[in-house]
Amino acid sequence: MQQNSLPERAIAARETIADLALRHADSEAEQRACYAVMKQLRPHLENEADFMQRITRMAADSYRMLAAWEGGEVVAIAGYRLQENLVYGKFLYVDDLISAEHARGQRWGARLLDALTILARAAACRRLVLDTGLSNALAQRFYFRQGLLSSSMRFGKQLDQ
Repeated sequence: MQQNSLPERAIAARETIADLALRHADSEAEQRACYAVMKQLRPHLENEADFMQRITRMAADSYRMLAAWEGGEVVAIAGYRLQENLVYGKFLYVDDLISAEHARGQRWGARLLDALTILARAAACRRLVLDTGLSNALAQRFYFRQGLLSSSMRFGKQLDQ
């Protein structure tokens, strides 16, 4: 069976995303509409202006937000980047994945991960990668159900500024 070419896969990705009421939040108004939901995942964000400044800087490193919209309201978001390194080759990194509290249990997270998988394949990525806290058992269980496997442990050190 012959694989679809990159443009055909990209078209298939757009069609699948449209069917799921998912679209990229690329305009300033769409990005601002994501703030309230993102704040539930990232409570350290100071305010909407801080959020907008950060995502603007992150866009230089290919950061985008794929949002689930219901009745003109954002109900879930996946923030991601297309990257390349010596460990994975080309990969899609999921920075953020959150459903609004009132929309949980409606499979938005699974739909977003499915759409990101399609986008990653269309971009010829070898992997989809994300991090979660060691203590976040609910998220870990969800990721296992979605076919993601634990493959490494990340280490970090807080650097005082």
